[in-house]
Amino acid sequence: MHESFDIIVIGSGLGGLVCATILAKEGFHVLVLEKNNQYGGNLQTFVRDRCIFDTGVHYIGGLEKGQNLYQYFHYLGIAEKLRLKRMDRNGFDKVTFDDDPTEYPYAQGGANFVDQLSHHFPDERKGIQRFYAKMKEVCQSFPLYRLNAEETYQWNEDTLGLKVSDVINECTSNPKLRAVLAGTNLLYAGVENKTPFYVHALSVNSYIESAWRCVDGGGQLAKLLIQELHKHGGKSLKYKEVVRFHIEEGLLRSVATSDGKIYQATSFIANIDPKKTLDLIGDYPIRKSYANHIRQAEHTISSFSLYIVLKPKRVPYLNKNYYHFRDEASVWNNIRYAPEDWPMGYMVSMNAKRNQGEWAEAMTVFTYMHYDEVKQWAHTHNTVAETGDRGNGYEQFKQEKTEIMLNELEKKFPNLREHIQATYVSTPLTYRDYIGSETGGMYGFVKDANHPLKNYLPPRTKIKNLLLTGQSVNMHGILGVTISAVLTCAELLGKSYLLAKINRANQSESLTVGAYGNI
Repeated sequence: MHESFDIIVIGSGLGGLVCATILAKEGFHVLVLEKNNQYGGNLQTFVRDRCIFDTGVHYIGGLEKGQNLYQYFHYLGIAEKLRLKRMDRNGFDKVTFDDDPTEYPYAQGGANFVDQLSHHFPDERKGIQRFYAKMKEVCQSFPLYRLNAEETYQWNEDTLGLKVSDVINECTSNPKLRAVLAGTNLLYAGVENKTPFYVHALSVNSYIESAWRCVDGGGQLAKLLIQELHKHGGKSLKYKEVVRFHIEEGLLRSVATSDGKIYQATSFIANIDPKKTLDLIGDYPIRKSYANHIRQAEHTISSFSLYIVLKPKRVPYLNKNYYHFRDEASVWNNIRYAPEDWPMGYMVSMNAKRNQGEWAEAMTVFTYMHYDEVKQWAHTHNTVAETGDRGNGYEQFKQEKTEIMLNELEKKFPNLREHIQATYVSTPLTYRDYIGSETGGMYGFVKDANHPLKNYLPPRTKIKNLLLTGQSVNMHGILGVTISAVLTCAELLGKSYLLAKINRANQSESLTVGAYGNI
């Protein structure tokens, strides 16, 4: 007889693992099905030349004791087990430009954020204060940001329609400061005159509260959540790609995996691209407007990542990230690049390891890349679970792009090539194959302030016992996906009940200071 479950979670990205852990803690018999050889989705890591590289999690915010993500993670049982390194308090992110030696800092703590930027823009202090205050205001209007179940959403269409570029422009007329305030928009694939301000606020503010690197990689998040899932009786299986739904009388009864196995459950949560979920629903009749809402949703742009292994004791470890651009205009134009102008900007992050010393071991560089640039190899697939060869043309493409990227990097980091031991590359095809987004999109669906009511995708689908979670539902990022997972679980447990459990877990926590710190 087939084993039957209360809940089956399809996909083991952060959203799926958070859902699975919450529901297992509540006594449900939970199964997670993952198509790859590694759990975690964007939390996945890989090792090259003994260096651990993150594929998606370069740093995390809001993890100081008592802050919002810490409270969620404490309830999940993983906060105190994370190995973290706090980033530079006075400049965890630096925004820089060609032909400008100044490094413009993002500092931890609201007052410090204002102070550090005001050193470089003394006449713009009030504008910087207004910008930070607006970020806080928008974040505070989101009840789950504060773990408050009693308040309803206070956002109206005017608030949802606020554009980040408009808010920045209202706070200052200084072109350089405008570029600096928008300079970390690679965190959310920002589009000028389109991206809502709430996306910026929820993405950036948690880092200002506190910013951390994961020591030896962000894969520890997935491992810890899997441990908690198993501790509470849940199960997880790898190499299990769901290829078919069996729907009967409006209910999803079972799913079939590519190896021919059938898995039954009372309820299902899809932590995969919603468009893929629609494909699995197939011809079963659902409301056309709902299907069109998902089908017509635009994926965010994908990325090109260059993973650099450094020669020993050659490059100092930098406890900060760099967001570097050719000029002020490139901050917004970076996403609309022409192939001959690529890249117009990039983000640099260094790996943190246990007992991190003076020298850097490795660094990661990522920038935008349109799927069209790799579309000629779209018929190929290559993962650890399903290996394939994309051919010499693809390898040549990657090498050419690597050389272009290194040329750009050496403008900021002179003679970097001399210190490189090896390089590795991922493209939109890599993200497509491992994450499952049809075009390798980094952050789920595009949010558009011009059409704010189209941005919302509810956790419940038109199949009664099938729910959605993940970065295309509500928000992306570690905090956004965690909150989205809580909203998904609230559909089964009740929002007031679940948030009360999370709050009680934090209220009963020991008041000892410093559960973790610099490692």
